[in-house]
Amino acid sequence: MRTTDPVSHRPLALTVLTAALLATTPAARSAEREEIDRLRGTLSSLIERLVKSGALSRDAADDMLREAQQPSAASAAAAVPQASPKAAAPELGTDGKRIVRVPFVPESVKVQMREEIKAEVLAQTRSELANAVGVTEAGARVRIDGDLRLRAESLGLQATNSLPTAYSQGTPTLTRAPDLAAYPNLGANTTQGLQRLRLRARLGVDVRIADDVNGAIALATGSTSGPTSTNQTMATGTDKTGGFFNKTALVIDRAYLRYDAAPWLTLTGGRMRNPFMATDLVWADDLNFEGLAAQARSAGHGPGLQMFGAAGWFPLAFKVPRQSAARTLWAAQAGVQWPLGTGGDHVRTALAYYGYSGIAGIQETTNDPAAVPDYAVRSEYGAAYRQRGNTLFRLNSSNFNDTATNWGLASGFRELDLTTTVDLGWFDPARLLLTADVVANLAFDRRAIAVRTGQTVTDGSALGYLLRAQLGALQVRRTGEWNLSMAYRRLGSDAVLDAFTQSDFGQGGTNNRGFVLGGSLGVARNTWLTARWMSSDQLDNGRPATAATPDSSGKTRLSVDTLQLELNARF
Repeated sequence: MRTTDPVSHRPLALTVLTAALLATTPAARSAEREEIDRLRGTLSSLIERLVKSGALSRDAADDMLREAQQPSAASAAAAVPQASPKAAAPELGTDGKRIVRVPFVPESVKVQMREEIKAEVLAQTRSELANAVGVTEAGARVRIDGDLRLRAESLGLQATNSLPTAYSQGTPTLTRAPDLAAYPNLGANTTQGLQRLRLRARLGVDVRIADDVNGAIALATGSTSGPTSTNQTMATGTDKTGGFFNKTALVIDRAYLRYDAAPWLTLTGGRMRNPFMATDLVWADDLNFEGLAAQARSAGHGPGLQMFGAAGWFPLAFKVPRQSAARTLWAAQAGVQWPLGTGGDHVRTALAYYGYSGIAGIQETTNDPAAVPDYAVRSEYGAAYRQRGNTLFRLNSSNFNDTATNWGLASGFRELDLTTTVDLGWFDPARLLLTADVVANLAFDRRAIAVRTGQTVTDGSALGYLLRAQLGALQVRRTGEWNLSMAYRRLGSDAVLDAFTQSDFGQGGTNNRGFVLGGSLGVARNTWLTARWMSSDQLDNGRPATAATPDSSGKTRLSVDTLQLELNARF
């Protein structure tokens, strides 16, 4: 339904002033008409831009332009001379010439009138746009976004890779791949390639609850079997017979409240996006955080210098007596961005500390596990979230015939991460983005591992780094936009917690190294194709060597070449 002519809603004072202006000299009326013509021209330009962007249909735009060209009822009535039964005699001066009296309108009143007319025209425009795109007054407070990704993936597994049994022969006390034989990505196969189709769908709703308070809820494909991926493999069922068009599950991907406490401070609680500047060396791209976070930013520290930071408390497990121990992630980051010239080039760097408490495993010593309800579970590193690569040890007591095996982390984790990006416009309009990320686990201590596990580990690494270069559009959004990238990464076995790093390179986890090549091409607005090739090799042994028996388990090998072809769309 179209809005009524806004002139009919003008204040009485505005109507009177309009009539007074219509009675002014032709020069004054001409100036006012020029002002209105300029305003109509601006409105016409705005409507045309909205049509080009797709926010407004051509039919609705034509209707609005026709209405803008028509004079309002009040102005038309004022412009048409009214018939009079007897015309009044003109007033003559002493010289016999006709006297023309011009009503005086103060400049301040004229300015006020112009502003009221502009406000009414803009209000009518917003109303027309709302009708055109179906946005209500409440809809202005709601923002909906999402994305879809269709991926074809081919895994090339080398014939010289070690068999899964090499990681689990007998009952090992140390391992870096406890689930390889039943790994959801590789199954029991480590030497034969496989292909699959995968789908990712995400839909989010952000609601402005108050001026400074926002809430968000987002759904995604995936499952609760791991925190790092929202991929859904097609034709996957609950058993080995396949999916046969079975339906895909949806999970709550995000749910949080955000409070803008000050122009420089934002507080967030719930399940949220990663609040830290980071790469997938430490945090997977699809990983969301649960807990409380604060983000700060400032400007004005020198010419163009900007400071930023973040801190958070994220519970991984709450303490439940006789069931589970408390585990927590404490995190803090401080960074700075400074410009390089005046063309938008800049350097951005941040130093972060990620400290885990209660994360390392505890060796069980009791001879009566039945008397302890949380025996070997209270410090277990569970299969529901671990990937592969961290050094693990058997928690179960060796003092009796315990046939079960529960795995715990051999090392603690206090990660120090330095991330730097350099954004350069040397190849305008293409941009060159250089990224470097170095992470070290300060809690990796071989003496502490020996005390915790009873064995001395001689291999493994606490260092990881990533080097990446990208040329082209920073984000592909339009037809014809493109980018190309190349990266080398090396992530030691215990540099980061393998549960939260990316799940694609080497099929996830730590203890790997290799190259990543990729590129994207825009095929339509907010639609693009991506190709990515990853080649990874295992770094250290899958069954860690010890000082007593350095070669008893043999050296394991796992090399994976991954090709991914994707069609992406966002809205």
